[in-house]
Amino acid sequence: MFDPKAEAMPLDERAVLQRDRLRRLVDRLIAADGVQGRRLKEAGVESGAGLELTDLGGLPFTTKRDLWDAYPFGMLAVPREQIAAVHGSSGTRGRPTLVAYTRADLDLWAAMCARSLSCVGAGPGSVVHNAYGYGLFTGGIGIHQGAVALGATVVPMSGGMTGRQVRMLADLGADILTCTPAYALRLGEAAAEAGVALPALRAGVLGAEPWTDELRAAIERVLPIKAVDIYGLSEVIGPGVATECLEQDGLHVNEDHFVVEAVDPATGVPVADGVPGELVFTTPTKQALPLLRYRTGDIASLDRAECPCGRTLVRMGKVLGRADDMLVIRGVNVYPSEVERVLLGSGLIAPHYQLVVDRRRPAARLLAACEAAPGGGAPADLQERLARALRESLGLAAEIRVLPDGTVPRAEVGKAVRVVSWESGEPPVPGLR
Repeated sequence: MFDPKAEAMPLDERAVLQRDRLRRLVDRLIAADGVQGRRLKEAGVESGAGLELTDLGGLPFTTKRDLWDAYPFGMLAVPREQIAAVHGSSGTRGRPTLVAYTRADLDLWAAMCARSLSCVGAGPGSVVHNAYGYGLFTGGIGIHQGAVALGATVVPMSGGMTGRQVRMLADLGADILTCTPAYALRLGEAAAEAGVALPALRAGVLGAEPWTDELRAAIERVLPIKAVDIYGLSEVIGPGVATECLEQDGLHVNEDHFVVEAVDPATGVPVADGVPGELVFTTPTKQALPLLRYRTGDIASLDRAECPCGRTLVRMGKVLGRADDMLVIRGVNVYPSEVERVLLGSGLIAPHYQLVVDRRRPAARLLAACEAAPGGGAPADLQERLARALRESLGLAAEIRVLPDGTVPRAEVGKAVRVVSWESGEPPVPGLR
């Protein structure tokens, strides 16, 4: 552990810490008199005094729309002159969501990412090969700062130039790989194609996109690593909000700084532990842009059972997807990650696939473009078996297309594009009809 006192803190002690920090946060938001403070007053909250953690669920939510409406600096809780850096989302769903950091926020972020790296045993002397993108996106810079805070050697590769990545992994003897799961898979395949061994590599801290245990198994077959999940979003701080330990059984949320809830996406009512819900975060220690009950849109469950690693932090399950990522196919609601679990869990296909939602007709249909695993069998047989597996497991009617090797696009930079829409014209993946 990077910070054993915080990560293994007794539950009652942490609850007092969270309560006190929540009270101070509410006072700060009211004093700032921004949208969050005004909502608190409208809800009858005049100060943080007397608030308990059990009161958190009755406080107002904050949403991405609030950040957009206040773009770029309208929700700051400190003078603009105190802002040391600005990061944000890629804007793939529209405009970028900008987030500001003070120097203290950057120090906190570095410490959280150091905790993440420590979850896989990294420490001083480790060589961290960082293939997350650098720039406005938080992934590259966050992990970089964490590696420095940990005392490790960081190799700031960013994404792309896969051949060079493989050479640097081998030449510098990296023991920790950080990148998206899709790119980790590509790096492993590229190393095999080049005949390059990576004996020093032992762990991968992989995130920035939802992924399944079935994809984890595929990555661990092509790279000599324990692959663990890391979670974060720029609005909360970036990567480092939560990370799996080597038990690979849920992501430890750094809840001394990020108080987490799971709520029903439709009603906002808290769901029971173990039940998937929308993750909601409160960030009581952030300075520039503290958020109260921020609705992430990410769907996951919470688990408060003890972990053999000794951390007492609540764990979140792997993100199933975003509330607005859910596909509705002929009356069946399904997340893309659930389809991935069935496809890759079959062992019949290679870990490269793309889901195509054909919207050229009034009733959308789902096509899954796949490539056969070695020895998987004849395409027609595979298509029938996979379609039956999806129908039996998810109640989902999907048409499977097993295509020649190399047809499905690979992730050469960053995240894989797992779902595409076919609105008109030629198919987005060659060979579909």
